[in-house]
Amino acid sequence: MKARVIFGAALMLLCACAPTPPLVEPPPAPAPPPPSADQQFEALAARYLRESTELSPVNATRLGEHRFDDRFDDVSAAGWQAKLTFAELYLATLDSIETAKLSRANQVDALLLRHDLEYDRWQLQTLEEWRWSPLVYTRIAGDGLNNLIAREFAPLGERLRNAGKRLDELPRLLAQAREVLVPARVPKVFAETAARQNAGLLSVLGEIGAQADALPAGEQESLRASIAKARSALNQQQIWLEKRLTPEAKGDFRLGAALYDRKLALALFSPLTRQEIRARAAAELEASHAAMYAIARTVLKGKRGAPPAPEKPSAAQRQRAIRAALEIAYAERPKRDAVLDAARAALVDTTRFVREKNLVTLPDEPLEIIAMPEFQRGVALAYCDAPGALEPAQKTFFAVSPIPTQWTHAQTDSFLREYNSRSIHNLTIHEAMPGHYLQLAHANKYPSTLRAVLGSGPFIEGWAVYTERLMVEQGYMDGDPLMRLIQLKWYIRTVVNALLDQAVQVDGISRDAAMKLLMDSAFQEEREAAGKWTRAQLTSAQLPVYFVGAQEHFALRAEAEQRAGSGFNLKDYHDQVLSFGSPPVRFVRELMFDLPIE
Repeated sequence: MKARVIFGAALMLLCACAPTPPLVEPPPAPAPPPPSADQQFEALAARYLRESTELSPVNATRLGEHRFDDRFDDVSAAGWQAKLTFAELYLATLDSIETAKLSRANQVDALLLRHDLEYDRWQLQTLEEWRWSPLVYTRIAGDGLNNLIAREFAPLGERLRNAGKRLDELPRLLAQAREVLVPARVPKVFAETAARQNAGLLSVLGEIGAQADALPAGEQESLRASIAKARSALNQQQIWLEKRLTPEAKGDFRLGAALYDRKLALALFSPLTRQEIRARAAAELEASHAAMYAIARTVLKGKRGAPPAPEKPSAAQRQRAIRAALEIAYAERPKRDAVLDAARAALVDTTRFVREKNLVTLPDEPLEIIAMPEFQRGVALAYCDAPGALEPAQKTFFAVSPIPTQWTHAQTDSFLREYNSRSIHNLTIHEAMPGHYLQLAHANKYPSTLRAVLGSGPFIEGWAVYTERLMVEQGYMDGDPLMRLIQLKWYIRTVVNALLDQAVQVDGISRDAAMKLLMDSAFQEEREAAGKWTRAQLTSAQLPVYFVGAQEHFALRAEAEQRAGSGFNLKDYHDQVLSFGSPPVRFVRELMFDLPIE
């Protein structure tokens, strides 16, 4: 035992005296490679989507982001400044990314994001609609409540609770609107329309209250108290709109050349100038009149009492013949209370035709035709409300405005002549099948959420106009010449929209001259023309998107047919066009034909 201890001690002494070998540091781990341009951009896009929805809770709900369903936007001056700062920050960050190194798909998305941010910055900083358009605030209030009730993205109880919280915030929202609006800058037509839409918001409160029994008893009383509080705020707002804002509204609804031209360039994302659009539209108007006259001669041939239709007519003869042929189409129309039912029947027919002709892949997403909510009436007759990009499986709504109960027999007759049976079919093609509903359902399948959020108006509206011509070309309604005549009348509507918009916003056209343009050149009925005059005052640079977008779609298909020759397949072409989401048509062209992204 003793020897073992001595040996152990000696070993310890030896170890203590031996030199300690130097410590060898492990080699440093290689630094991770810097993120690629694509990784930088995709991270920026994800952050943009996350933070932009926080700035606009109502838009977030529309897109399908439900973290902020319990609040309204901050529409104070500070709130609008925060949106401007946000746009400037993201533009600066985007500048730091080498976009030339991005994938082709990301190059397109980066251009879309930059354009959208620049548009936002210009609208907030230069146009300042938030200072002079009360419609901004009726839309935020109405959409913020209606989108919680109309879409079944969560249990009804949860949506009602959030609706109650937004109702509690409604007085704040309306007070902020009154604070930032400058009555002297508000055009009177905006104030009058806002008063009508604000009154319509009361119907949304009624819809929320009618569903209160989905909540436990205690919560029902809380929701009804929130409704009462919101109703009081809306009544206060109505008094302010009617007694204060409307009498003091002195603003000019016309933008003038400088503002209009800039807004037009931003809205269209196109190099076409106002003057170029006018020249193209004038040429298309003449060509369309000639096509309508050729159909009219066929339709009127042999008809007793038909006006003369010579091969080379005077302008007056051509006008009379087209009108006489249109009268034949106008004779077939729905009853006053059957417009929605007519649209539902037309949807069955258009869907069957698209399927039988194998024109394009049909979506599975649900579609419902509804009466337009009251707070959204007064600008357009119909619209397609597709689900947000963040929850694409939700229902699409095709909304049609009912005939106002206060309209006279003459006004109702005028409306039903315009929206005759064939027009209802054309409207359904445009808004639903194979127009907006089908296109937007395809767009929501594109893997880039950013691209779906930043969809191009000219692409979307242009596609819908393109499909109107497509259906007739493919023989819809058994090649009925009156359907072709009505479709041409609708196409002329898009042409005249482009002419009217700049005539109103820049050239100072009077109401009488605008009505003459709409009723004579576009063959519109008085009620439709009167509504379009109002719309041209309330919107700017929106009416031309139909014409410009349609021209781009027509040109793209012609080029695709020329490139493919005998191998061109219509369904394959449509599916490919729709596979890129809803970017401007020129980007679709570049992606389809493997051209540089400009």
